Amino acid sequence: MDEQKKNILDFLRSLTEEDFKGQVDLHMHSNFSDGELTPQELVQDAINKGYRKIAIADHNTVEGYKKTDILESGMVLTAIEFDCWYKGVLVHILGYGVDINNADLLKLCAKNKKETEADIVRLFNHRHPKDVIKAIHSAGGAAVLAHPACYWAINLDHFVKTLIDLGLDGIESYYPYRRHRGIIKFHTAEAVRRIARKYNLIMTGGSDSHRVIESIFH
Repeated sequence: MDEQKKNILDFLRSLTEEDFKGQVDLHMHSNFSDGELTPQELVQDAINKGYRKIAIADHNTVEGYKKTDILESGMVLTAIEFDCWYKGVLVHILGYGVDINNADLLKLCAKNKKETEADIVRLFNHRHPKDVIKAIHSAGGAAVLAHPACYWAINLDHFVKTLIDLGLDGIESYYPYRRHRGIIKFHTAEAVRRIARKYNLIMTGGSDSHRVIESIFH
């Protein structure tokens, strides 16, 4: 394991549930995908609200990092959220601490703006978790399954275990499941955390905010 990935894994594993209660938010979107605010506005909002670490995980793109100076703030962890298909289910995989110039990662990124924001366009992607996880690792990052309670799987434990076999590092364990995510929620948040503990997965959290940063916990 290279030093960059080890540092990312160590950082993510050091986070606790308390950190995600107003100090850390590792899942939000800017206007480089389907969010409303610029990356700079998200960073300023996080600063105003007293956060110490955030990650802007735009859909299928890292252009927000390449075209702004937000990394200079020191509070931003690079991230991306890939759409991919697995066992007939549209799955979202987060990549944390990735090298935004990595060739393997960029090959899987969106080729135009519609592939980062339009739901109907994103549905027709041809990515597979195996390729996504491999690219995230190639870029020195950690691969984490986003909002896992939303996936239609009769046996979520088995579903996650097969992704672990493909190299999955973690699972989003602190997530609010608001709006449509609450409607299509097939499993409980506690079931997700049990699976994370069973397989010693990294447990991350984020608001999935597309506007200003919202608290993960009600």
